[in-house]
Amino acid sequence: MTELIAVITITLLAVISPGPDFAMVTRNSLVQSRRAGVLTALGIGLGVLAHVGYTLVGVGWLIQQSSWLFNAIKLAGAVYLVCLGVKMLRAQPHGMQADGAAAALSDLAALRTGFLTNALNPKTTVFIVSLFMQVVRPDTPLAVQAGYGAFICVAHMAWFGLVALCFSAGAVRQRLLAMRHGIDRVFGGMLVGFGVLLALTRGSR
Repeated sequence: MTELIAVITITLLAVISPGPDFAMVTRNSLVQSRRAGVLTALGIGLGVLAHVGYTLVGVGWLIQQSSWLFNAIKLAGAVYLVCLGVKMLRAQPHGMQADGAAAALSDLAALRTGFLTNALNPKTTVFIVSLFMQVVRPDTPLAVQAGYGAFICVAHMAWFGLVALCFSAGAVRQRLLAMRHGIDRVFGGMLVGFGVLLALTRGSR
């Protein structure tokens, strides 16, 4: 029971911490649509599932022990975030459609954005690997560990799905859409900042 409480508590604290996932869901919900925001949240959950999957099969231990592998993941994540951020910073107001909405993001693109934002985030790697190797006991049945992983995935989907619903609500969205170009610049700057800090951070495993 103590282990379960620890997993739930740590997961809830981690999932609500602001980061690239929050920035992408919020941005897509505001500038795109509720559907795009929810699909981005679903993609984030799938990214978490990938982290849980490789941790359960033992690759997480390898990442924890191998500095070059961890740094490669960190660099890939940093490059991805910076590229996303620069793309937002370079977006032009005339890229909007006649009704004021941003050029539509396909369902697959929204899902992919959420997945890659999370899957390439080494902070999520550290969170998942540390949780399963330091909090979950080695003798905990694999089925129970898989249950923990499922909870972590669902918690991410639920939280970021809620974020998408809140930021795509009519009153909020209509007020903020007038500043949509500024929103792209703000979130673009945030993602570039996250990426640069990620690339410069040392010894964070």
